[in-house]
Amino acid sequence: MNSENLTLSEKIVSPSYIRQGSQARRTHEQLIRHLLEQGKCPEEGWSESTIELFLNELAVMDSNNFLGNCGVGEREGRVASSLVARRHYRLIHGIGRSGDIAAIQPKAAGSSLLNKLTNSVVLDILRLAGVRSVASCFVVPMATGMSLTLCFLTLRHRRPKARYIIWPRIDQKSCFKSMITAGFEPVVVENVLEGDELRTDMEAVERKIEELGAENILCVHSTTSCFAPRVPDRLEELAAVCAKHNIPHIVNNAYGVQSSKCMHLIQQGARVGRIDAFVQSLDKNFMVPVGGAIIAGFDESFIQEISKMYPGRASASPSLDVLITLLTLGANGYKKYLSERKEIYSFLAQELKSLASAHGERLLHTPHNPISLAMSLDGLQAESDKAVTQLGSMLFTRQVSGARVIPLGKEQTISGHTFRGFMSHSESYPCPYLNAASAVGITREDVTLCMKRLDKCLKALKKEGNAVKNGSPSNQEVATGE
Repeated sequence: MNSENLTLSEKIVSPSYIRQGSQARRTHEQLIRHLLEQGKCPEEGWSESTIELFLNELAVMDSNNFLGNCGVGEREGRVASSLVARRHYRLIHGIGRSGDIAAIQPKAAGSSLLNKLTNSVVLDILRLAGVRSVASCFVVPMATGMSLTLCFLTLRHRRPKARYIIWPRIDQKSCFKSMITAGFEPVVVENVLEGDELRTDMEAVERKIEELGAENILCVHSTTSCFAPRVPDRLEELAAVCAKHNIPHIVNNAYGVQSSKCMHLIQQGARVGRIDAFVQSLDKNFMVPVGGAIIAGFDESFIQEISKMYPGRASASPSLDVLITLLTLGANGYKKYLSERKEIYSFLAQELKSLASAHGERLLHTPHNPISLAMSLDGLQAESDKAVTQLGSMLFTRQVSGARVIPLGKEQTISGHTFRGFMSHSESYPCPYLNAASAVGITREDVTLCMKRLDKCLKALKKEGNAVKNGSPSNQEVATGE
């Protein structure tokens, strides 16, 4: 209510009660005012009532919610289902305009404000997470792979003669297909084995640049967050090489926002060399539904260039989801999640190491990977060729999600390129292994239950292996995991 309506209300209800209600409302409005003034994530999270008040205020600023609006265009924010309208808080127009995903919509001042505020709040969070010199970012309603494609397509206009993208190998289909979809030829650089870790082969990168010619290379496409035993690329060295040869550098930071180490690598890479853009997933870092990503960088003009490359308007759902989430958590709430994730990583490593030792296996030594861990499966491989893959099936049927079992020698062809040893990031990793990750939102209970079920599965497979050796296989024991 505005001041005039409050004054009128005092004629109906006791003025002291109205003043009390007005003061309560003013508390909500002060929080909204601070957000509009500062454009930063609030330190403390908001209540749901404050968030809903704010979203309703935004919604009434869009033309589809104007009282008496007469729409005669082809896109007027009409929604047939009231359930759908409520799901989106009646913010129906989406974000951007046909020529720029960041542009203001004349018919949707509320949705436009939502878009600008979300980008501003997310930028603040990226700085808080460790990339303090990031200049600009925007939320795009596509997952990481397609967002990387958008970056590559933008670079095409800057480097029209370029055909190749240098890519230190990571066995994840979407980042490989992002380059193919953009129309470029990935140049796969195999990783080098250092101890148990798979690391960037800088000498091979330099050789490829000399061989292909810097002017023919669109960019270097590097990776931070990844499955162990692969570890984040040597970002500082890659950034220095890119600066030396004047080659753009795009970083796949898919779930790296939650890791201070990954964010530090990006910050340092930009300080000592060249990083043009880095892309991260919304769902993996902020616990929202799949479908959005953040494209960020250190040159505001280049990030704006990427946003203008996006054809047409876009869904506001990812922006709305991440804004609601960050307003709910506040900066302190999000930092608490990051701190808890790091603590549980240590707990997971300890538990996995103990379990591995009990079964004659070992926790692979991958200190440069701050999120993912790997446990060897040499003993299972010795039992039988099928035992390793069987472990993956057993874990899945026992509702252990996210654990990856990597056998030896798997081949996979993607868009005409054959990867040997696929899923292991290497043509010939020395042993099969199991992955587990400590990602944001994980709990100690998740780890404890996973270890309990993994232990039962390993015991069942060992029992089955012994039975086979003795000539009396027990399929029932394997099926039940007992």
